[in-house]
Amino acid sequence: MGAFVSRFWFMLFPAKEYKIVVVGLDNAGKTTTLYKLHLGEVVTTHPTVGSNVEEVVYKNIRFELGHDELQQSVVLVFANKQDLKDAMTPAEITDALSLHSIKNQDWHIQACCALTGDGLYDGLGWIAQRVTGKAPS
Repeated sequence: MGAFVSRFWFMLFPAKEYKIVVVGLDNAGKTTTLYKLHLGEVVTTHPTVGSNVEEVVYKNIRFELGHDELQQSVVLVFANKQDLKDAMTPAEITDALSLHSIKNQDWHIQACCALTGDGLYDGLGWIAQRVTGKAPS
């Protein structure tokens, strides 16, 4: 029943679509983050060869993760693995990536833990606000 209502809702009020590219070092948690957002759970992952493309709907906004069009993009950096004591802080990552040098695009760094989901939806909320111009509800 829920699936029917959901499909009917999106027929009446289609979600806007935005493209997101997820990049990062090997073993950084990109696939874990993707599937935590897409499925709401942690899945067993293996090293990814090529790329993953999935769709996540958040607050009636449809995000396609893995697309290569970056025009007028915003930059969100997930500072993942914050549950580990040796994890770099968001400030350290900002400095290491020279994020302050990005002048023509909005950017944000979000502390998170893909295993627990902490911070993931805060990051999506930031993107949603930037692309829609509306504060998250």
